[in-house]
Amino acid sequence: MPTYQYRCTACGDELEVVQKFTDPALTTCPACEGDLRKVYNAVGVVFKGSGFYATDSRASKSASKPAEKTEKKSSEKKPATTAS
Repeated sequence: MPTYQYRCTACGDELEVVQKFTDPALTTCPACEGDLRKVYNAVGVVFKGSGFYATDSRASKSASKPAEKTEKKSSEKKPATTAS
């Protein structure tokens, strides 16, 4: 469950509450009965696990180069041999 941070517009008190996504947002400050507002902060992103590889980075210049196309040479068409 996510943790939400709230700040009171009247007294400036801050609190963190663990709520479900489906729970309604808090609107009343428990300290002074003033209005509460959600505080939105920057989110830290960590890329780790089996879905991320060192080769996925676009930092290297070789990754920006398109892959070379390899063409298969068509083999000459020969008539089928019949068994006698």
